[in-house]
Amino acid sequence: MGRLFGTDGVRGLANVDLTAELALDLSVAAAHVLGEAGAFEGHRPRAVVGRDPRASGEFLEAAVVAGLASAGVDVVRLGVLPTPAVAHLTGSTGADLGVMLSASHNPMPDNGIKFLARGGIKLDDVIEDAIEARMNEEWQRPTGASVGRVTDDGQGFETYVSHLVRSAPNRFDGLKVVIDCANGAASQTAPEALRRLGAEVITVAAAPDGLNINLNCGSTHIEGLQREVVGHRADVGIALDGDADRCLAVDANGELVDGDQILAILALAMRDSGRLSNDTVVATVMSNLGFVQAMVRERIAVEQTKVGDRYVLEAMKAGGHKLGGEQSGHVILSDHATTGDGTLTAVMLLSRVAQTGKSLADLAGAMTRLPQVLVNVKNVDKSRAGTDPAVQSAVTEATTRLGDSGRVLLRPSGTEPLVRVMVEAESSDTADEIAHALADVVAAALKL
Repeated sequence: MGRLFGTDGVRGLANVDLTAELALDLSVAAAHVLGEAGAFEGHRPRAVVGRDPRASGEFLEAAVVAGLASAGVDVVRLGVLPTPAVAHLTGSTGADLGVMLSASHNPMPDNGIKFLARGGIKLDDVIEDAIEARMNEEWQRPTGASVGRVTDDGQGFETYVSHLVRSAPNRFDGLKVVIDCANGAASQTAPEALRRLGAEVITVAAAPDGLNINLNCGSTHIEGLQREVVGHRADVGIALDGDADRCLAVDANGELVDGDQILAILALAMRDSGRLSNDTVVATVMSNLGFVQAMVRERIAVEQTKVGDRYVLEAMKAGGHKLGGEQSGHVILSDHATTGDGTLTAVMLLSRVAQTGKSLADLAGAMTRLPQVLVNVKNVDKSRAGTDPAVQSAVTEATTRLGDSGRVLLRPSGTEPLVRVMVEAESSDTADEIAHALADVVAAALKL
């Protein structure tokens, strides 16, 4: 069996992979590990627990709360709130531990558990491994007044929305915005924040019923939002995912503005206002070459990491950088948040539109997105992708052919016997031709 914790907590099919028993055991183990690490020293421990609106979140929340309280941790239930709201409240309330129940953009039957340390930051891998190792062990249970108490928080919504409003550099009165909330955790918080900042807000997929989260809506299904933006003659469309930690956008013409373009817009805004530390932005190796080229033109450095917002955040912390993100729409603004926050990203994007008076299409034109083709090559020995002579020769040949006008990236999957072949070029035909030729070489040379 592989490691239980993935890059974003523990995820799986709810009530099959992720059961109530597993959620309870994880919570008890987390309390023990953090307690012994000194996180609770000198005071009675307290945790905050939030969830997205998935039906399975109801029983999983009960299991997590029961596990923590049985281990002597006082628990504050936050109810349905976005992941970044739980992170913010973990920090702002001084909680020792935050727990979010969500599978983000995954289909409704899935769910997940993410633990956050004091301050609202992700647990270190060492702590996660220790939690996994301590599951199902014998332990001495507290009794009487030593068991944890459980309360409900009625202020989390207002605290988080007020934080979003305070973070905005300026208002955006007069802007008409369509926001697709993915029938998820931000269905109430996101529209409320944008309205308080002056926007005329039209909501799409903002009626969660526990079963419709991410269902043909949100950042993974942008087509509906594109139609709504054009139909309402709106200035901007905003697409969130189920737990609202990512944001994509649509311009007035119905064209997608992806995470790279949003990152470019915010990098220029922060540079112009003197808030872009070291004139550097952090992105992943999957960011479009057009983004990198645009930043070079603007004399903004780009530090690239492995794919995953955790790696972006690690590089930001190490370098003291204030802005980072992914093509998928995870954007981290560390002056205001400890994690990706889709609504915060939307707030900053709309602020830039309002402040400049330019359309989103004009702002997104700061970069030219090169055609990008991704081919997944299955059932191969991914461990040899970086050393096989035939593969390396083919990569070198493709790279030489593209020159400065494109690039090649081979990325082994972290969980499957699969290699991802990504090619960017000035034309879709060229990118497609080179990607499939490389994929054929990888399939033949690395065949299992």
